[in-house]
Amino acid sequence: LDRKRSMEGGKDEKIVPAQIRGILSGAASGIAKLAVGHPFDTLKVRLQTEGANGRFNGFTHCVRETWRTEGFKGFYKGATPPLFGWTIIDSVMVGAYASASRWLKNPDEPILPLPKVYLAGTIGGWASVLVVTPIEGIKARLQVQYADPSSQLYRGPIDCIRKVWNRNGIRGIYAGFWPTVMFRTGCSVYFGSYETYKRGLAANTSLPSSANNFIAGGCAATTLWIFFFPFDVVKNKMTAQPDGANRTYTSVRDCFRQTWVKEGFKGFYRGFVPCLLRSFPANGAAFLAIELVQKHLP
Repeated sequence: LDRKRSMEGGKDEKIVPAQIRGILSGAASGIAKLAVGHPFDTLKVRLQTEGANGRFNGFTHCVRETWRTEGFKGFYKGATPPLFGWTIIDSVMVGAYASASRWLKNPDEPILPLPKVYLAGTIGGWASVLVVTPIEGIKARLQVQYADPSSQLYRGPIDCIRKVWNRNGIRGIYAGFWPTVMFRTGCSVYFGSYETYKRGLAANTSLPSSANNFIAGGCAATTLWIFFFPFDVVKNKMTAQPDGANRTYTSVRDCFRQTWVKEGFKGFYRGFVPCLLRSFPANGAAFLAIELVQKHLP
């Protein structure tokens, strides 16, 4: 993302092909997001899925109870799927965004205009949906397993995949597909606001490029979550609910309706605090990792 020339269709004089650099940059981005952000993501998912009358009465209570009952490992539950998955997700998303940027850029444009950046971001987000949905679905199921035996449905990611497949087949693996599409449409805002912040910082400050990318990436993620968080709530509720006939929500529309009736507007922003605490450093670290990989690869 940091290298405008490769992103916007310019000539790239690097020895390593652009496609390989994209994959390695995506891998670095995914690892950075996981290391920095997964504990906050676990807290976010738990607060989202428990709802207003669940086992936690707020963010700090969720932190205390997770630490008390499960220790440090509790914050990294469900980390295995995104460890491998975010590598693939970011590679697909960033690669599709870069390809769309090169395709949309006219030869006479020195940089890609912001409206085209937003469109390329949408394409990148949609391209990642088929990969994102099963990975985040398995992650959410594992994250809502607590210390009490009644919630221990899966022994790990492989066992979770097997049981979900046996119960509901491909529909179970892709539960939450449409809210994922809705949320991933927000990649337009993610990449578009990233470029907006990055260009603004470059024009108005003397910050080094690494600081520029970190701040712009963190601000872009915060902007995304402010506007698209409700879709993430619905996605996690749809994927983390029990399989079979006793499902809480019968459809995306039913999930939106029940959340509004039972919890009101606040229900669509439950878990927002840990999400914001996670989004800035995790995505800032992700963009910084991308920059470093792009810079040091030959």
